[in-house]
Amino acid sequence: MATIEEILELERLERDIFRGIIAETTLPRTFGGQVAGQALVSAVRTVDPEFSVHSLHGYFLRPGNPKEPTVFLVDRVRDGRSFATRRVTGIQDGQAIFTMSASFHVQDEGIEHQDEMPPVPDPETLELATDSDDGETAWLAREWADWDLRLVPHADISKRPGAAAQQQVWFRSREALPDDPVFHVCTLAYMSDMTLLGSSRRPHMDVPMQAASLDHAMWFLRPFRADEWLLYDQTSPSAGFGRALTQGRIFDRSGNMVAAVVQEGLTRHLRTQ
Repeated sequence: MATIEEILELERLERDIFRGIIAETTLPRTFGGQVAGQALVSAVRTVDPEFSVHSLHGYFLRPGNPKEPTVFLVDRVRDGRSFATRRVTGIQDGQAIFTMSASFHVQDEGIEHQDEMPPVPDPETLELATDSDDGETAWLAREWADWDLRLVPHADISKRPGAAAQQQVWFRSREALPDDPVFHVCTLAYMSDMTLLGSSRRPHMDVPMQAASLDHAMWFLRPFRADEWLLYDQTSPSAGFGRALTQGRIFDRSGNMVAAVVQEGLTRHLRTQ
């Protein structure tokens, strides 16, 4: 399996054209987090270093072929004094499989507040994903062997009043990662697509369904490291008509809210015929 450094090390073909590697996978289509992470790397490489990415909004247009590389075309939409905007299109076989807008901002000063981190068991007290009896959890551990994943048992989640579906996952890279903060941001974009749509299945564990990411939005709020424990606090406030809305808040071990994620995914009944 390719390391996260290899996945995010894109080849520059032209000034605003990049190409990602083919990463070994058991998935039938390119992992959405890989496409989003590589697209963000492409955008970052066209922006002055004084600007930091603060948000991205992406749409998964077609399933990617995991046996083919993806080429990323970057459009320099805006370069202002405080904000910069990039639009990135991921291409395979001449067709767009992903499109993303990313916004960058210079560091500024303003009001500050955040939600409290929910009460949660320490990751060291939880079962390793590799030791899980659950087939899907064990598969996650094999597919992303470089990542230490610890799912919080449903009985140990502090329930939010009125919440329809909840899920919590601790995760971190097993290996030390480069110190570059931008690398950690792009790594989190890669990881953020993992497990989030699964939160919509919590009330429907026995229902066979076809699932796929449709769109994905992230906001990067505070500095963090992806090789230190991060809590992915996930909810699914609504599902219907073959789609589910999911939301995630990401906290570091100290309780700082470092990112927020919203995703809509395909969750239609699996057709057996």
